[in-house]
Amino acid sequence: MMKIERLSDIAGLADGLPTADIAARDAALARQNSLTKPPGALGRLEELALFLAAWRGTAQPRIARAQALIFAGNHGVCAQGVNPFPQAVTAQMVDNFHHGGAAINQLCTLNGADLQVIALELDHPTADFTQAPAMTGTETLGALNAGAAAVDPRADVLVLGEMGIGNSTVAAALCLALFGGDPADWTGPGTGSDAEGMARKRAAIAAGIARHTPCSPMEALARLGGREQAAICGAVLAARAARIPVLLDGFICTAAAAVLHATDPRLLQHCLVGHASSEPGHRRLLTALGKVPVLDFEMRLGEGSGAALALGILRAALACHNGMATFAEAGVSEA
Repeated sequence: MMKIERLSDIAGLADGLPTADIAARDAALARQNSLTKPPGALGRLEELALFLAAWRGTAQPRIARAQALIFAGNHGVCAQGVNPFPQAVTAQMVDNFHHGGAAINQLCTLNGADLQVIALELDHPTADFTQAPAMTGTETLGALNAGAAAVDPRADVLVLGEMGIGNSTVAAALCLALFGGDPADWTGPGTGSDAEGMARKRAAIAAGIARHTPCSPMEALARLGGREQAAICGAVLAARAARIPVLLDGFICTAAAAVLHATDPRLLQHCLVGHASSEPGHRRLLTALGKVPVLDFEMRLGEGSGAALALGILRAALACHNGMATFAEAGVSEA
């Protein structure tokens, strides 16, 4: 099991972590080119099959075990009135997840993912980042390692998501700290903020940035982030150590993982983004990360829903890759 001892250690991790298996990818490509279709005719389905082959280290990867992890946390910045719903909703939604009543439950059942929901000290929100660092280094490490410990090393793919009232403000603050711009560039309505709520969000983000930057990416995670964001980072790193491809969810999940990209872009090479959120900062963030989402369904629910939906596309890609006949097997002439 991966255990991170110091935040500063993360900057040097990429040199020792597994990389894509190019030989497996090349073998998968050779298979693709022998299947009963014109080369490239399945478009991105082919690309996804090759991606999975490279990270699982086999020419014919399969998803026998898909794990979905949803991390939940609460945020002190809600004291600034950035959230239209009370923080009690975080715990209430966690209960809903446990009872099978949320969208993520339906999508995981449909697409064959084992869902686990991990609540991270919901009774103890992070500090209000307009007044103090959101988390201490010790708290950040604890959440990182909780995320890492939750990853099943037997999984063939990992779906990541989050739940936390106020965390669209946290995501926007992290993006501003990592990639610059203006608070308005990254701030969206989240769970439905009106114009006054949006103004409060932008003001809180500006205050947090003024107080806590400049700083390193990992310092930004501690000063501006939350426990669920840190846990997502830990899960991404543990998945990389086990050669498990990752499906990130929308804006908030991608913003959390962006801390690792800003530390070293190689740390997200095994990650796909499941969908393009309609939260306005997400497309800007995808451009900054150089990531093309699997889906674009105008979703903005969070809770891993877009990534779980994209899991079905990965399964479709592998069904074609592994199940189609080659020209030789089908007795079809290639020319």
